[in-house]
Amino acid sequence: MPSFDIVSKVDIQKLDNAINTASKEISTRYDFHGSKTEVELDKKLLVVKIVTENDMRMDAIRDIIISRVMKQGLEASCMDFGKEHVVAGAMLRKDVKIVDGIDKEAAKKVVKVIKDSGLKVQASIMEDQIRVTGKNRNDLQAAISAVRQFGSEQPLQFINFRD
Repeated sequence: MPSFDIVSKVDIQKLDNAINTASKEISTRYDFHGSKTEVELDKKLLVVKIVTENDMRMDAIRDIIISRVMKQGLEASCMDFGKEHVVAGAMLRKDVKIVDGIDKEAAKKVVKVIKDSGLKVQASIMEDQIRVTGKNRNDLQAAISAVRQFGSEQPLQFINFRD
């Protein structure tokens, strides 16, 4: 029986390259000259740690990171920019979480979209991915197009297409 998996994975090497390039750009920009700004990626926790002096610089860093991530071919929606936290003195810290894997609520929405499409396919949630099976390849391709039209908040990839 043909099947495929729907996942939400981030290429860590591309993300690391984007963060390193953004960090180099920040160190060479004139408006950041003499500032105490740090941007680093924690690969194990999948968190980008940003420390800077004010809101204007934080917004500029956010824009730089998003542009560099997009240039590396990743989607900006894989990053969850939370609130800033005030560190000692006038410094601001922000931890940007990298979304890796489909959470339960998003998976339920995707499965509902597939079931509501009326196609003869079955979708099942398996940890942080969704497996879709069907009798023929055309139904699976129609399911892929239905999920793409749905437009999830997370970037979704369709992998392991088996015949």
